[in-house]
Amino acid sequence: MLEPAQTIEIRSFSYAINEQCRVLVLGTMPGIASLRKQEYYGHPRNAFWPILASWGGFLADSPYEERLRRLNASGVALWDVAQTCVRKGSLDADIRRERPNDIAGLLAAHPAVQAVIFNGKGAQKLFEKHIGTKSLPGITFFCAPSTSPAYTLGYAEKKTAWHNILNEAMEESVCMQPLPRNKI
Repeated sequence: MLEPAQTIEIRSFSYAINEQCRVLVLGTMPGIASLRKQEYYGHPRNAFWPILASWGGFLADSPYEERLRRLNASGVALWDVAQTCVRKGSLDADIRRERPNDIAGLLAAHPAVQAVIFNGKGAQKLFEKHIGTKSLPGITFFCAPSTSPAYTLGYAEKKTAWHNILNEAMEESVCMQPLPRNKI
């Protein structure tokens, strides 16, 4: 039987993208701390903002809207695989009854985006379940270590892996010509 906290449907945030973006980072669904703050990666111990800020050359503790603006200006967009789901707590493993976002539609509207980075294996698995990498020709996919504090890889290792993947994804997106994509 579902507990009352599990019966409440939660909703992801809108995407953060502009015409400069060449890479899309996909998470699964914001956790409790992020939902309360109404900010992507809002948990104080989530490594996302420190890692991306050090790569993009901006301050991780600047106001949220400034971080989003600077992230987009560095070529990185944000969204989540799930639009809605039922989940007790913040763990990806507890996501149930999820409905995916229209990621194919977003990519069709932003053809400069040629690479997707999954923020952890949970995002990759959810994406494969609902969309599938084979359904998006012309997009290069990467899986980075989760920036969640629940993922126990050390910060230095996460940072190195993310920086390497971001650099490779940016290089891929510059080298590739956007392919025509089917409108969904």
